[in-house]
Amino acid sequence: MRIGHGYDAHRLVEGRRLVIGGVEIPWEKGLLGHSDADVLAHAVMDAVLGALALGDIGAQFPDSDPAYEGADSVALLGRVRAMAEQRGWKIGNVDATVVAQAPKLAPYIPQMRRRLADACGVPSEDVNVKATTEEHMGFTGSGKGVSAHAVCLLMRR
Repeated sequence: MRIGHGYDAHRLVEGRRLVIGGVEIPWEKGLLGHSDADVLAHAVMDAVLGALALGDIGAQFPDSDPAYEGADSVALLGRVRAMAEQRGWKIGNVDATVVAQAPKLAPYIPQMRRRLADACGVPSEDVNVKATTEEHMGFTGSGKGVSAHAVCLLMRR
């Protein structure tokens, strides 16, 4: 078995859609980034890549490559899963936390779990997503951005 940890953060800006965990959430701002800036999918990808000792998403999908401009991060997570499988590993489970002062994410969590589980090739019950605030502290608490942490377990196939 191997364990990986991932973290990502993006700034909230006007004029972008808000995508978290592969789910588009109606909101006045979205996350700034080269791809769709899905912080949750990025944290999960980094957790898997970390467990594989393959660096991070910037090494695998550089923001200097125009091929990834506006990319669907859940689709990229599927590619990371394929990297794991090619090396003889499968994703066992994922546990993740999104940190955002607003909007409220609880109504979207079941759909996030399904989208991430499908990309990881596991049942929804093997993907846990939590959401929390930082009580108005820091960049997430002041509404300037959103961050996410994730851990995953890889098992030999």
